[in-house]
Amino acid sequence: MAETTATITKLDIEAIVQDILGTIDREREREIIARRFGLFDRRETLEQIGELLGITRERVRQLEKAVITKLKAAGEDLPHIKEVEAVLTDHLQKVGNVARTGEITERLTPENNKIDQSRVAFLAHLAPNIAVIEDNDHFFHAVGLSAKHSEKAIRNNVSKVIDAISKIGEPTNIAVIAKEVGNNDHKHVQALASISKNVASLHGRWGLTKWPMVNPKNIRDKIYVILHDTGQPMHFSEIAEAIKKSDFKRKDVTTQAIHNELIKDKRFVLIGRGIYALKEWGYKKGTVADVIAEVLKKESGPLHRDEIVRRVLKSRHVKETTILLNLQGKPQFKRVAKATYALAE
Repeated sequence: MAETTATITKLDIEAIVQDILGTIDREREREIIARRFGLFDRRETLEQIGELLGITRERVRQLEKAVITKLKAAGEDLPHIKEVEAVLTDHLQKVGNVARTGEITERLTPENNKIDQSRVAFLAHLAPNIAVIEDNDHFFHAVGLSAKHSEKAIRNNVSKVIDAISKIGEPTNIAVIAKEVGNNDHKHVQALASISKNVASLHGRWGLTKWPMVNPKNIRDKIYVILHDTGQPMHFSEIAEAIKKSDFKRKDVTTQAIHNELIKDKRFVLIGRGIYALKEWGYKKGTVADVIAEVLKKESGPLHRDEIVRRVLKSRHVKETTILLNLQGKPQFKRVAKATYALAE
């Protein structure tokens, strides 16, 4: 099977489409199919094609439906369709029995452009054992193995995945979602999740697209994800660089924009010169003097300066001398013994 697949994937998708179109007797009908599926240019609406050909929108729809029905009825007698179906089946079995058409096209064509994807979608429509999910508000255009599930079953299974994610209530890995769904085939669950426009993934986490941790849309959310995944404080310039190198959809940001958002958002705490941490890590806003005061309040008594420095450095990335200068120069602190300080009354 591997040898056959290697040969088939080298076939010219455009030539296959041309051969299939060649089985359509009338030029007007070939034109309708080519334009409706976007086989050589962008996809066109019924109205656009009707205006071009001088017929009504409804007549275009009728002709399209009649031609596709006829092509499907030809089944395996269509040129190359058996080979195309074998390739689609082989790739679908590798990725969980269902996948976005774009993902399959990437495996079949060198460029994976819009026209390539439209051609693969067209061929999938004609393959007898391939189920097709049309692109809409909730689904990416996708294909699946009819032997595993019908189009309706695929949609129902995706709904179950979404319900499971909603019930879990936070981003998680696919194994947890699969367990909630009751499906031991993790690859299949991931494949189902990947064709839904209501589900997103990032760094191995899966969740609803409205959740910033899997689908960060604004700069602040991207900063949060970077800090969360890094797990340690970062300078704002490092955060900007990390975003530029990330796999976020939009990552063209300026260092100044990052700094501005860090200042505005309460989730981020300045803990050093240009260094920020997440508030949820236990950091609080405030100056070094504020932190010293907090340390002494918790102690409810004097502390040696070395211990004060040690505790302050847990929540602030500053030089030791900065802490000592605050101890010695701020009126809210007083020295009560050698190198020992307390809060002034």
